[in-house]
Amino acid sequence: MGAYILRRLLLVIPTLIGVMIINFTLVQFVPGGPIEQVIANMQGEGNVTRGFTGAGEDAARGGGGGEERYIGARGLPPEFIAQLEREFGFDKPPLQRFLDMMWNYARFDFGDSYFRSISVIDLVIEKMPVSISLGLWSTLIAYIVSIPLGIRKAVKDGTPFDTWTSGTIIVGYAIPGFLFAILLLVLFAGGSYWQIFPARGLTSEAEVWNTLSPVGKVLDYFHHIALPTLALTVSSFATLTLLTKNSFLDELRKQYVMTARAKGLVERKVLYGHVFRNAMLIVIAGFPAVFIGAFFGGSLIIETVFSLDGLGRLFFEAAVARDYPVIFGTLFIFTLLGLIVGIVSDLMYVWIDPRIDFETRET
Repeated sequence: MGAYILRRLLLVIPTLIGVMIINFTLVQFVPGGPIEQVIANMQGEGNVTRGFTGAGEDAARGGGGGEERYIGARGLPPEFIAQLEREFGFDKPPLQRFLDMMWNYARFDFGDSYFRSISVIDLVIEKMPVSISLGLWSTLIAYIVSIPLGIRKAVKDGTPFDTWTSGTIIVGYAIPGFLFAILLLVLFAGGSYWQIFPARGLTSEAEVWNTLSPVGKVLDYFHHIALPTLALTVSSFATLTLLTKNSFLDELRKQYVMTARAKGLVERKVLYGHVFRNAMLIVIAGFPAVFIGAFFGGSLIIETVFSLDGLGRLFFEAAVARDYPVIFGTLFIFTLLGLIVGIVSDLMYVWIDPRIDFETRET
């Protein structure tokens, strides 16, 4: 197993470099870089990317030299433009900028945000509690509900219970997360009906939060996180429930289950003493990947609807503002974490079922 883990770890390096090369190359052709953003803000034009109708570097920069290379820079001193280029590192060729960036990232030096006067690491740490809360609770709730429901559906396969529960979870899966989030806001957060839950934030305002007891703070936290967690979780029920059901159905049809029943074992003993471990292998081993997916991928819209300041909004706002250190720093961190989680998922397969040996598989 050690050789397999070593091979996977070595594959992380070229994969990570490849992801960074592709994204760095694409950014070079996207109009409206940070210098254009600074110029637009100086001239009171807001976000410069709103004014683009073309694409590519020629749309972002005029073909001339000096200050005319940047949209809106006409009339600005060339020395000022040159100073901006030095501050943002654009006085170097792209290849050198990429190599310098990767060398810094290899030492986990992600630099500072262009526009926020804070390091990328500190910015990520600042936004992480929101995304961890959403990802952790939505994943746990999905597993707690979907696994028992999937087992029950497998046992009752083809019955009315199986039919109406399948219809219910498919409807839930079909509803877009943002639409369900808005529906929750309208119904339960004072939109038009009941003011049961707060409409924004992870906790109450500081002046209220500081007056609460420890138990009160816990209750306040869950009171705020209830609606966004539910909105993020509802679409994940279908996949996990049906995966659990199909996994159990496959195991229930195998010979060892028939043998166990022939020996006179009660159905509960057959189901949880023999079938459960084999059937749950793929479901439990996929927990890290499911958590990372909810943690990084599904929270942007939910964070926006419920005014939560997490990693999803951070990456989106950095992309709009062309804050390259934040974009590439978070991309590097998330990609590295995702690759490591893939290895952890494989290790969980082996931990749950020691019969699995990745080193002996044929390639």
